[in-house]
Amino acid sequence: MDERTDFRAPGEPVTVLAPAGPFVGRRTGRTRRFLGVPYAEAPTGARRFAPPTPRGRSTEPYDASRHGATSQAVPLSATTTIPEPSVPGDDVLNLGIVAPDADGDRTPCPVLVWIHGGGFLGGSPASPWYDGRSFARDGVVCVTVGYRLGVDGFAVLDDVPPNLGLRDLLLALDWVRENIAAFGGDPERVTLAGQSAGGAAVLALLSSPAARGRFQRAVSLSGVAVDVGADRAGDFLGRLGRRLGVPPTRDGFAGRSVTDVQRAVIGLRDAAGDDALALGPFVGDDVLPTPIADGLAAHGHGVPLLLGATGDEFDGDTATGAPGARATGTRVTDTLFRAVCPRAALARRAAVAGTWLYSFEWPSPVLGGAAHCIDIPYFFDVLDAPGVPETLGPNPPAELATSMHADLVRFVHGQEPAWARATGALGDPAREYGRPGAGLTADTTGVFDPVTPFDPGTPFDPGTPAAKEATC
Repeated sequence: MDERTDFRAPGEPVTVLAPAGPFVGRRTGRTRRFLGVPYAEAPTGARRFAPPTPRGRSTEPYDASRHGATSQAVPLSATTTIPEPSVPGDDVLNLGIVAPDADGDRTPCPVLVWIHGGGFLGGSPASPWYDGRSFARDGVVCVTVGYRLGVDGFAVLDDVPPNLGLRDLLLALDWVRENIAAFGGDPERVTLAGQSAGGAAVLALLSSPAARGRFQRAVSLSGVAVDVGADRAGDFLGRLGRRLGVPPTRDGFAGRSVTDVQRAVIGLRDAAGDDALALGPFVGDDVLPTPIADGLAAHGHGVPLLLGATGDEFDGDTATGAPGARATGTRVTDTLFRAVCPRAALARRAAVAGTWLYSFEWPSPVLGGAAHCIDIPYFFDVLDAPGVPETLGPNPPAELATSMHADLVRFVHGQEPAWARATGALGDPAREYGRPGAGLTADTTGVFDPVTPFDPGTPFDPGTPAAKEATC
């Protein structure tokens, strides 16, 4: 039985014959959508806590007109900044493709592969904020990827390979390399991009020897650099097992449904002082053999990197509408998000491909600052998407979306950003977007210089109280 949502993309049917099989999507105007395309077998039964199994070739036309099942069975909270629909079903290792319409012998388009955020616990690739229609309009094939979350994706358990969620993403990139040409994409021009936990996954894979050659450019929006060790993970899973009444083992967790386990994780996440970031990229296996900072210094030197953060992230006062206090050096925004930018640039200072920084400064009148996630509709140029007015207000500046999206499109097309490279030094250049009192885009220096100096080589500790507040 097909358990996917009843929503169907509008438009007329269109069929693509790829190496993985025939897929029937929908064409609307000059855009084609193929949704819920499986890249791996459903991670159920014996496959639940195992590396992903490549999906066999489909011999019958596959209905790709609807979003596939999501790994998120339970939303992280009753309301989230980003609309994050949960789609029931087991076939969660799927991806969506939004591509320009085929036009004769058109030159293959560059590809943007997008990884959603959600603290490695939730989030949904089916969000309307990730609709790639504006990328398709501008000659880019946009791919959104679903991957395993929480315990199923990132638990450190005996007899379970670590980093199953990252292994899912690696297999998805393999699927793109083998199949995207059939959808009009160029498998040799793939940009890996993501936001929040998705941005963290980009940095993790950029630092991974296992990901070498799978993508040619990288973009990290508000990405954190989470290095999870066995002790922290084991402590969290022990408490989770007690909450569920099962031993903290593969068999113990496999005996409970994904939904039950996710509810228990959210319960611990909401408990004061608990460390939900223990479920994230694990350092010490073949995917991440070294801490991410060390991996960035050793790998990916031929991959250009664009990364940045919002000005306030989680420090805006959403209750009163007051903007967040800027540059205290100890707030969540600096310690968890913004410090990652100069540290990554410093680790990559020898990279021939270059690193570029941006800072999103436009303050939402609804959230009271340049808050976490609000740059996504601008980079995707989807200010008309559901949920945008509730987050950005009734009149977000369309010209800012036009400019930010254009910068990202140029990067995906292989162009070097118009501002200078960063090296991790004080006074590094960056592009600021939407700073009050300035133009909508302005190049500046020193925007990432902390008021309270920090050692760029000091690893981020995701167990700190500041980190525990920011897991989405």
